[in-house]
Amino acid sequence: MSKKGDRRREAIVAAAARMFWRNGFASTSLADIAREADVPQGNMFYYYRSKADLALAVADIFVDETRSLISEAEAATADPRQRVRFLLDRLGQSNASRVEKGCPISAAVRDFRQAAPEASARAAHSFELIVGFIGRELQKTGPRPSIAMARARSVVVEWQGGIALAHAFGDMTVLAESLRRAEQSLQFGP
Repeated sequence: MSKKGDRRREAIVAAAARMFWRNGFASTSLADIAREADVPQGNMFYYYRSKADLALAVADIFVDETRSLISEAEAATADPRQRVRFLLDRLGQSNASRVEKGCPISAAVRDFRQAAPEASARAAHSFELIVGFIGRELQKTGPRPSIAMARARSVVVEWQGGIALAHAFGDMTVLAESLRRAEQSLQFGP
């Protein structure tokens, strides 16, 4: 595909991601996305055949960004404790948008489930990657795999619950407190 075509495809996916997060999957039409991406509506089908295909492309962005974040954490330090703290710090950098709109990944998992189940599962893979990374890093500090994974899941539950409550209350403090509790719950070591 040409560079112009690549740019258009990226613009369409970025517009879809924004609109799905802002308005919800069901409430967003391909015409809305075309307008937002500044692409003629008739050209949309050249790039994406359906809204479900677009949902999958959005979910792929979440997975790619999650993999990139994990790679950054792995490159930042060899210390497993610091790697997990790095990840939590980076997750905390998006607090303002999460308070305003909720978590785009959990919204995608929920919203895509009926009309685009493959995209829903793909978006959920982002959470699997985060839990797996935290679990592996925790395991390096001594706990058995089952304990490390349980702690990793509790960190993600705390983070996601904090996002939900902070969004509901419109209060950034709730999410900041939640991330602090998530870090404290890590209990590095056996």
